[in-house]
Amino acid sequence: MAACGRVQLLLLLATQFSCVFLTLGLRPQPNVNLHPPLIAINRQLKAGAVSSVSQPRRASGWRLAEEEACREDASRHCPKHTWNNNLAVLECLQDTKEEIDISTDCNHLLWNYKLNLTTDPKFESVAVEVCKSTISELKECGEEERGKGYLVSCLVDHRGNITEYQCHQYITKMTSIVFSDYRLICGFMDKCKEDINTLHCGSITTGDKDLHSQGEVIACLEKALVREAEQQDQAHQIKDTCKKAIMRVAELSSDDFHLDRYLYFSCRNDRERFCENTQAGEGRVYKCLFNHKFEEAMSEKCRDALTTRQKLIAQDYKVSYSLAKACKADLRKYRCNLDTNLPRAREARLSYLLLCLESAVHRGRMVSGECQGEMLDYRRMLMEDFSLSPEIVLHCRGEIESHCSGLHRKGRTLHCLMRVGRGDKGLIDGLCQNALQALIQSADPGADYRIDRALNEACESVIQTACKHIRNGDPMILSCLMEHLYTEKMVEDCEHRLLELQYFISRDWKLDPILYRKCQNDASRLCHTHGWNETSELMPPGAVFSCLYRHAYRTEEQGTRLTRDCKVEVQRILHQRALDVKLDPELQKRCMTDLGKWCSEKTETGQELECLQDHLEDLVQDCRDVVGNLTELESEDIQIEALLIRACEPVIQSHCHDVADNQIDTGDLMECLVQNKHQKEMNDKCAVGVTHFQLIQMKDFRFSYKFKMACKEDVLKLCPNIKKKVDVVICLSTTVRNDTLQDVKEQRVSLKCRKQLRVEELEMSEDVRLEPELHDLCKKDISRWCSTVMFGNAQVIECLKDNKQHLTHPCHQKVFKLQETEMMDPELDYQLMRVCKQMIKRFCSESDAKNMLHCLKQNKNSELMDPKCKQMITKRQITQSTDYRLNPVLRKACKADIPKFCQNILNKASDDHELEGQVISCLKLKYADQRLSTDCEDQIRVILQESALDYRLDPQLQLHCTAEITNLCAEEAAAQEQTGQVEECLKNNLLKLKNEPCKKEVLNMLKESKADIFVDPVLHTACALDLKHHCAAITPGRGRQMSCLMEALQDKRVRLQPECKKRLQDRIEMWGYAAKVAPAEGFADLAVQVMTSPSKNYILLMIALAVCVLFLVGLLCGRITKRVTRELKDR
Repeated sequence: MAACGRVQLLLLLATQFSCVFLTLGLRPQPNVNLHPPLIAINRQLKAGAVSSVSQPRRASGWRLAEEEACREDASRHCPKHTWNNNLAVLECLQDTKEEIDISTDCNHLLWNYKLNLTTDPKFESVAVEVCKSTISELKECGEEERGKGYLVSCLVDHRGNITEYQCHQYITKMTSIVFSDYRLICGFMDKCKEDINTLHCGSITTGDKDLHSQGEVIACLEKALVREAEQQDQAHQIKDTCKKAIMRVAELSSDDFHLDRYLYFSCRNDRERFCENTQAGEGRVYKCLFNHKFEEAMSEKCRDALTTRQKLIAQDYKVSYSLAKACKADLRKYRCNLDTNLPRAREARLSYLLLCLESAVHRGRMVSGECQGEMLDYRRMLMEDFSLSPEIVLHCRGEIESHCSGLHRKGRTLHCLMRVGRGDKGLIDGLCQNALQALIQSADPGADYRIDRALNEACESVIQTACKHIRNGDPMILSCLMEHLYTEKMVEDCEHRLLELQYFISRDWKLDPILYRKCQNDASRLCHTHGWNETSELMPPGAVFSCLYRHAYRTEEQGTRLTRDCKVEVQRILHQRALDVKLDPELQKRCMTDLGKWCSEKTETGQELECLQDHLEDLVQDCRDVVGNLTELESEDIQIEALLIRACEPVIQSHCHDVADNQIDTGDLMECLVQNKHQKEMNDKCAVGVTHFQLIQMKDFRFSYKFKMACKEDVLKLCPNIKKKVDVVICLSTTVRNDTLQDVKEQRVSLKCRKQLRVEELEMSEDVRLEPELHDLCKKDISRWCSTVMFGNAQVIECLKDNKQHLTHPCHQKVFKLQETEMMDPELDYQLMRVCKQMIKRFCSESDAKNMLHCLKQNKNSELMDPKCKQMITKRQITQSTDYRLNPVLRKACKADIPKFCQNILNKASDDHELEGQVISCLKLKYADQRLSTDCEDQIRVILQESALDYRLDPQLQLHCTAEITNLCAEEAAAQEQTGQVEECLKNNLLKLKNEPCKKEVLNMLKESKADIFVDPVLHTACALDLKHHCAAITPGRGRQMSCLMEALQDKRVRLQPECKKRLQDRIEMWGYAAKVAPAEGFADLAVQVMTSPSKNYILLMIALAVCVLFLVGLLCGRITKRVTRELKDR
């Protein structure tokens, strides 16, 4: 039977001769035009055919066209020049169009004629004569038993080795005769008789059936075989022997479409319409018709016949003549059909062949161009029509009916299923998902986008504009499309098709050919992967790529790393897949529940990952881990955030192009973006993205790559079990501060960590949201007092400072602590550093960061000082004046004086609430009493000088005299430049002051001004020339210069400036009034008043004279007393 089965291979050989005539619509010419050997064959065959006709004739001139049964049909349908050639008449009548009826008698005559041709011993004898030399060369054929047709079958099997022309032509000619009726094929009727009857595919007897119905029998069996493969409901199980026979017939008819009788008659008109110039043979007509299958003009009957044939090819690649021939050598070379562990049925599958050869191509092996061309055609065929994949038809039936009905053409249904698989249209069955993944792997559209017709058509315009520099068909086209996803060059339809395909490519790293080529060795070495065409059910989707990117960002100290080429490709894929959370299989799988719970409304591009990051603490552990790992990678290579990088392109080009050009980003680019967050090139999208990433970094110090690398050892040693970045920063900052204050020889925090810690502290000061504790405590206050203020630029923090008196207690406490920190380290005062950036460069470029505010205050009144910076300095001075703890220089200088003189105020104070300038006021009074230490006195003098110019720097005065300033000194208070006019106004209106606390503050000002003329700016300005002329040699302080002026005023020889003289006289009157209103409260106070009085010398002289008088009186009285006592003794 094996040899008999080989008779069916006659089809494989038929096309070399007869198809030339059929394809062109021609018929063989008369015998005179035929090749001589063929004439001989015809003559020898005639005798064998005559014996079985209804009216036997033994004469050598018997003609089929002259038989009564067929004379009329032959004359009606066949050209006259063919009548003398029986084979030409046979071809003419059996290829007659369906609408033309041939008489039943003629049908019987033709069938018996063909049957005798294939069964008569003379048929074999002709083969022996024609193929004599070939049989002698092929020993296997010479040993076949004669008389049973085995010889011809053997010759058919070895046709590729036949060089004898006559033998080749003979076998080709006979094939077209055999395949006109399934009953003429050796053994087919016996093997499939039962299935034909069961499936009602036709009758096994000739009866009244016409010739064309016999082709339908085979077509019926083929369709049943396809239904069985798709496991459709109530599908009949065809016997294995019949299955093999059906596939063998399909295989043998793969050379010439004339031999597939059902398809030939179904597509005859379509062939003329679409493939008129396509030469028959080697499956060319089939391929041409396949390419036009979805054309509108294609008849439905032909389309169905072509689909059935394609489905058979999908089950056995040998049904495609061109594919089997082109890839025969490569299949043998790469042992694609020698896997003994797989069943033969699977080995023959088109998908198995494609996977095996694609594996060779991806490994860099040489596969012939002809074979690769054929593979490309059939990969495209699989992507165009989902029904060619029985697993999809079987497992995706529900999804197709629910979501994708009516979309079957040009790959639309497949893309619709992909969209369902992405989750964009609902849930998908796991088996359907696996079937789609298997199809994508077989078709491998990642290697050539043209395989995916739906994608090709949707993205053609994008490719022509954005990717025109890439060679057509290059795998980098898909990468280019991904790089332009969500850009103005992308069109919506292309975007959808691209994401649908990338969803499945992302689940198998091998489907990106560039990634596979560059990383296959690394994957094998580090991730224990299998071959390209092998799969492991134990390895989840995306696992290999996850393994690769974990190794991509390892340092040398952490162990084995990827090769450079592989790392570049991994980074490319990461950058592209970050555009859509669904392109990360591990993320989608582990976070499916959390995505639905927290992010169901986040449908815009990139929002899903941001949402997961925002809810990091709320995620389940598995999801939290994968989101955390991805965020950690982003911190090292922010270019993974492709959308953010696109939004920030202007500022990158202007300010960060140096770090952006680095192939290896170690957090430098994000640091640069943060530093330039408020440049004019920064747009809203970029600013929001950068701020969001900063906020995410607060959740875990590992999310700040540079901080993590610089401080990981310090964190483990000094701040174990602390995870939140802000807590780690506080912990390390506190350690640094304590070590600095204690003047330890060796800081516990390493130098590199201290440097990076400074960067983190500066970044955190820019936005209140980057201080989570402050933000949480002040949320209500922000919404109440700062609702119109934008985040960023420390504007909300500044707003809270401005409204400090109205804040809730917890928020007030936190703001005070923040101010205390900023005053100790002005560089952390973001608003001050931003507003005064240029002034710092001009005046304080050489100053230490901690003395920055002090430097700015010293240059505050310079003509070159920027007004905005000057205003900001004043605000900070006002803040410092409210509490000595906010003035670190004063605190240090007066650390001994404050507890000595102001302990009663400290006892009432709280650690986190302002003292409203009480301690400073206390120190001012002691300054007037000249009781402070030298360092403290110097600092208080500066404060007195500053507050004398601006009443706002004296909190006690502002607190107690608010109403008086408003009523009496409104014009002076409204002046932009504060030159002490408000204080002067209050002094001039001292008699009008009714509020005792306010009056007391003004009197204190007068008292303080007696101690130093610099404390009285109006008087100092008026007397500046007189001081220079008359008191230049007098050292400032302790009232010395004031005493000099008073003496000059009393000295009639000295002429003072009129303004100075007038101001001095006014001050004397005020001091006199002050002395009456506020007399000395004790001897110490009296002594201070005397020492600070302008008439100090006179008072001291009078006191000295009084003492002398008392001394003399005492001395005199003492002598008298002694004389009396002696006289008494003498008695």
